[in-house]
Amino acid sequence: MRPVRPASRPPRTTAPVPALVESSPVSLQFELRANPNPRTEAEREAVLADPGFGLSFTDHMAVATWTAADGWHDSAVVPYGPFSLDPATAVLHYAQEIFEGLKAYQHADGSVHLFRPDQNAARMARSAERLALPVLSTEDFLASIDALVAADRAWVPSAPAGGAGAPVQNEQSLYLRPFMFASEAFLGVRPAQRVTYCVIASPAGAYFARGVHPVSIWVSTTYTRAAPGGMGAAKTGGNYAASLVAQQEAAAHGCDQVMFADAAEHAFVEELGGMNVYLVTTDGELITPELNGSILEGVTRDSILTLATEFGLTPVERRVGLQELIEGVDSGWVAELFACGTAAVVTPIGVLKDASGTHTVGGGQTGETTAALRKNLLDVQYGRAEDRHGWLRRVL
Repeated sequence: MRPVRPASRPPRTTAPVPALVESSPVSLQFELRANPNPRTEAEREAVLADPGFGLSFTDHMAVATWTAADGWHDSAVVPYGPFSLDPATAVLHYAQEIFEGLKAYQHADGSVHLFRPDQNAARMARSAERLALPVLSTEDFLASIDALVAADRAWVPSAPAGGAGAPVQNEQSLYLRPFMFASEAFLGVRPAQRVTYCVIASPAGAYFARGVHPVSIWVSTTYTRAAPGGMGAAKTGGNYAASLVAQQEAAAHGCDQVMFADAAEHAFVEELGGMNVYLVTTDGELITPELNGSILEGVTRDSILTLATEFGLTPVERRVGLQELIEGVDSGWVAELFACGTAAVVTPIGVLKDASGTHTVGGGQTGETTAALRKNLLDVQYGRAEDRHGWLRRVL
């Protein structure tokens, strides 16, 4: 039996945040200052044989500096290494920082491509405005990524063997992490007048150690990730720091991840600790919580909304009640449930746990729609399927 939905409400909108710091119109040049002591080929191959996720890093990083007086300048690709920070550096006290995450994929012909990097650039600009940081132009964002991938081309994992029908387990890529932080040394609550931008790269395997396997989720109504008017729609470290204690709560209940409810009523689904969430229903709907200012606008989330009709599904963005979700899982109306994000791509959810008990989704197995969406995304990213939406950007 299909559960009763909560009364519909008009979408909540968030007032635009004015850019408090303007970006420089000057295009940056990320010239290579080669690392004189790169890892040996043997060391690199050992990492690529089993990269894990976020454990090893390449030989270089792209950097640039912004100051209120000079705008963006001093850009280059330099040897990977530590920053030297004054104890009074603003980010250490006021958490004025943002980041992004995207991947470079090697295709069978040896070329290397990015997946929708313009969307990452746009989201980083929105995050910068929300955190009162300088906006880096899309052109300069892409230039920094291109330059780093070119410098560390040897670190891009080889293309997976096989064609469009190949298994989608254990896909590898080069994970790219652009970030920006307040690097001025001062103690005072105001936007920093000096900011550092950097991009680092890490060969990446599966986000979850077990690979593609249905995960268990703890539904938390104790902790809140973000609230309307806050920073939930920005990709900033504070949001993830706020999720960690809830992740510990999930682990204490034997779960892999945590699902957050809204901050006001604790009655509506928002997102997981680091991923958006989707419901596949027996009505043929593909439902995800609507963007409301406290949910991150994921690139993978948006891509799945676009792909939905190609799989015979009706994409729906609306508020999803926790009770509606639990009842839908128990009745079978929610046939499949999955999380999505750049790092984990599409991850099936097999079990929900809350104070009322354990709720198994679709027999606890990976659903056909979930598997098909994941496979289609990966096939496009790795060049095994036609890029009908113009999502790929060739780097090399």
